[in-house]
Amino acid sequence: MSAASPQGSPGAASPAVELRPLRGLPEVTAGADLPALLLAALAADGLHLAPGDCLVVSSKVVSKALGLTWAGDRAGAVAAHTVRVVAEREGSGGPTRVVEATAGPVMAAAGVDASNTGPTGAVLLLPEDPDGEALALRAVLLAAAGLGPEAAVGVVLSDTAGRPWRAGQTDFALGAAGLAVLDDLRGGVDADGRELAVTARAVADEVAAAADLVKGKADGVPAALVRGLPRAWFTGAGDGVGEGGGAGQGAGAAGGARALVRTGPGDWFARGPVETLRAVLGVEPGSAASDEVGLRSVAPEELGVRVGRVVALALRAVEEGSADVALGAGAAEVTLAAPDDYDLGRLVVRCEVAAASEDLAVEIVSRAAGSVSIRLT
Repeated sequence: MSAASPQGSPGAASPAVELRPLRGLPEVTAGADLPALLLAALAADGLHLAPGDCLVVSSKVVSKALGLTWAGDRAGAVAAHTVRVVAEREGSGGPTRVVEATAGPVMAAAGVDASNTGPTGAVLLLPEDPDGEALALRAVLLAAAGLGPEAAVGVVLSDTAGRPWRAGQTDFALGAAGLAVLDDLRGGVDADGRELAVTARAVADEVAAAADLVKGKADGVPAALVRGLPRAWFTGAGDGVGEGGGAGQGAGAAGGARALVRTGPGDWFARGPVETLRAVLGVEPGSAASDEVGLRSVAPEELGVRVGRVVALALRAVEEGSADVALGAGAAEVTLAAPDDYDLGRLVVRCEVAAASEDLAVEIVSRAAGSVSIRLT
């Protein structure tokens, strides 16, 4: 395996990169000396930390060593570690929510995990400061290995998540220290001499994903050594800034892996389209009102169920309104009624917006004094 030059210069040779799984790590429990276990696993394979190395460690074993378990139900753990809800759907096991987690990334269920959590089967939480944990782990490992804090050695805490518009899951950098998380090539040139305007490689994520090729999900190998990365990708004290120091010179993002999370103006997808439409009607994702109205399912649903949510959404802010539903073959006719024209108009418009959140088309069938009939298909 090879990695591209962080300098982005056309003639730069790509270094060879070696991936080594750390086998033989025991089951990690609360209070375990994780650095000692990792160093022992390295030694058992005849390895030691050296400049140019990055140790990728599953965040799960860090959480286990820290004792980050949750005594209550999984849903409560997710809610307690959610900053905001991006999208939500009903699944076979209950609601699934994609959220911005307190640990930093946007991911399903705030990273709360019940798989590979040891014999107790306890629900496991992500560290709230993954970059801080990576920094602390790196410091202990370097001291034990006899290396100074400026050594070109990185630590990445990895986790697993899905990605928008792509099937399957991949590992990414939840926390990082000593490694530039971005290889910023903007201002440099490509192989044809054209200026690079937007290219910034997520180096820490690529390193985490590469390490997972030898760690695996079901093999009980929670750590891997990535050897031979370009020296310019390392940051010495772990501030997340590459040695190049400028555009096109491998400059990394400051602040560790949390700096890779897009929030605020840079987040084009802060909320799903369904959740946006429901929020316009006063039903915020993740709220009690959202649960009362009901969530769209990840599986196909009968028309009557979808129409029921449309009506529930439409009626929430029109207290005097009513809706009579008649289901037919492939369509539903809904008669909306309200005591005055203003509320009736609001009810019709809210029904149109609610129908859009269910991917249903609306057609006005008839109007009468105090009522409007619409068809949903």
